[in-house]
Amino acid sequence: MSEVEIPHAHEVDAFGKRVGVAVAVIGVVLSVVTIASHRQHTAAVVFRTEANDQWAYYQAKKIREYQASVGTSVVNALATDPDKAAASLKELGAQRTKYEHDAVDIQKEAEAKDAETKRSELRALRLDLGEGFLELGLVLSSLYFLARKKLFPTAGGISAVLGLALAASSLLI
Repeated sequence: MSEVEIPHAHEVDAFGKRVGVAVAVIGVVLSVVTIASHRQHTAAVVFRTEANDQWAYYQAKKIREYQASVGTSVVNALATDPDKAAASLKELGAQRTKYEHDAVDIQKEAEAKDAETKRSELRALRLDLGEGFLELGLVLSSLYFLARKKLFPTAGGISAVLGLALAASSLLI
């Protein structure tokens, strides 16, 4: 006669179920923080590009301002008829003033973009640190299932809370 295997009632690990749920929650929070971190890095690159564009535009205005100054000097040096030179000098002076004022506004915009870049990079750094601590918390908590030591989910929970706090602190910047 063949042996029949009778299933035995398995021991229920209530603490293990709680650890499993905690690991799942940490994993969800980790995925949200990871996405936020990636988006913040992208935003920093966009802000840096916009700042660089503004600085290039600023340079163009400053070059035009300088060219108007040089033009004024050339007209003054080569002028034989003061009446004809006056009209050119007036036009060059107006251009120089316009470029000078434009450059000031563009410089302010470029500096604002630089500041936004720095804020975005700082946010991304905090999100990255939060992501790292959440990953550590996930791994430490999961080690409970191999070692059955309560130390692992405790350390993992502390790490996950620290990671969440770091990620949340990025919203304050």
